[in-house]
This record gives sequence, structure tokens and C-alpha cells, in this order.
Amino acid sequence: MRRACAAVLLALGTAGVGAWQDPGHPRPTTSLLDRIGDYVEDYYARAQSLLAIEEVTVQPLSRDLLSDGFARRLVYELRVEWDPETSETATVVRQLVSVNGRQPRPSDESKCTDPRGISPEPLATLLPGQRTKYIFHPSGNGSVNGRRAAMFDYRSIRAEAPRVEWKDDCASIDLPGRTRGRIWADPETAEILRFDEQLTGMVDIPVPVAQQRRGASQFMTVERADMSIQYRRVGFVDPDESMMLPSRIESLVVVRNSGSPRMRITQSFSEYRRFVTASRIVR
Repeated sequence: MRRACAAVLLALGTAGVGAWQDPGHPRPTTSLLDRIGDYVEDYYARAQSLLAIEEVTVQPLSRDLLSDGFARRLVYELRVEWDPETSETATVVRQLVSVNGRQPRPSDESKCTDPRGISPEPLATLLPGQRTKYIFHPSGNGSVNGRRAAMFDYRSIRAEAPRVEWKDDCASIDLPGRTRGRIWADPETAEILRFDEQLTGMVDIPVPVAQQRRGASQFMTVERADMSIQYRRVGFVDPDESMMLPSRIESLVVVRNSGSPRMRITQSFSEYRRFVTASRIVR
């Protein structure tokens, strides 16, 4: 029998920022949380005019989480799509540019451990319409790259059933409602400076008979799915404008009894370009 291989990018229902929502002790929404929601809406409206280069490194790991074997290196052209009239969720759309330093071949497309061609944008659930899914509370002040930041911890209110799609030996796993984490936001501008997310606990995923290896477990167990996003300010000219945009995402995924049990994924973003007319791009 074939051995199951879990997709590397688990869609966790990336955490949202909302008011404190404890049914026994309801509290009003704070002004900073409202401004964060407004900031993300504006961010998506502006980000739709951008293109970027995303460089992805998928590194298998040994049991001690050290590098084990060759890394797969991918380059994508990336953009954000969002229509607030039809969807509360923004998406990232990728077009593969190169694989391990060469042009992609037909056999290179859609490997199990690669990022999805279309995937949720990490800040999507910071939008006002998503905030009711999370319990949220302030956790003091800190700093990110020398900037003062207000920190907020959050966790999902209700865990939903895992959503799994199989294609041959590859499982695409969504784990909505199973996250907790922290955001760092500028208290003056409401800009997101850093965004961290982890699973609230391990999750067992049944493996169909056709994907089971003889004698192996009938379940995969998602033990860890950690993500940390760093943002940096990017400037544009003619007209002058600046935005806080992703600079790097570090992820660690551990899925017991899978074909790729431990992986570290690094995503770096560069060469941001902005469409200002139908026929002109500026950096």
C-alpha cells in the first residue's frame, strides 16, 4: 500500500482579532481593535494593486528538528485577491516561476509539500466579519524592530471538524477553529508588525485504506503547525506611498505517520511592484 503524505501548508483558520467575547463576562470592543479591522480592510484594498516575488524553501527535518536531506526551493510570483462584496476572505494567488533554480517542468507542479496555488491570506480573519470566532485579550506592550507595539493574545472559540481533501497520496488539511497565538500592532497606526500562530492541540486525521501503508497507523497526527510572520515597510514612488508588507514567514510542521513527518518552511518576499495604471508598474 502507498504511504500517506500530508500537505505541508495546513490551513488553520488563521486567527482573527476581535473583542473579548467571554459569554459570562462580555466586554465592549476597544477602539484599537476596531482600528485594526479598518486597517486590514484598507490593507487589502491597496494590496490588490501589488505583485511580489515569493521565495520558498521546504526543508525536511530529522527527529531533533535539524536539517535532513536536500531542501526544495521554489520561486513564485504572488498577488492578493479580495472582493469584499462577495467574500470576507482574501486569498493569495501564486504562479510558479522556478524550481530549484530552473524553469518548472510539468512534473514539478503541485507537489504535496508545496504552497497551494490559491490559499487564504494570513490576515483575512482580522477583518471585522471574522472576529466573533475568537476570544481575545491584551497581553501588554512590546516592540518589533524598535517600534512600540501593543500585544494581543487570541484563541479560537470553537473547534470545527478537520477538513481533508485527498489527491493520490497527498492530503490537504484544514484545521479551522484550532488556533491560538499573538499579534503585535502599532498602537498609533494599527499596523500589524508581527503575527504568530500555533495549534491549540494535536489532531488525529484518519487515513483512507487506499493511502495506508501495510502495517502502518490508520491515522496521521498533526502535532505542530507553528507560523510566525514578520512585516517591513515598503516604499513606492510616483505617487509616493508606503505599506507594511510581509518580509518573511517561518513555519514548522510536524505530522506523525505521514510521508513528510517534519518540515520547516521559509517564505521570503521581495521585489514588490505596484500597478498604478493598466500599462505601468512602479517599484
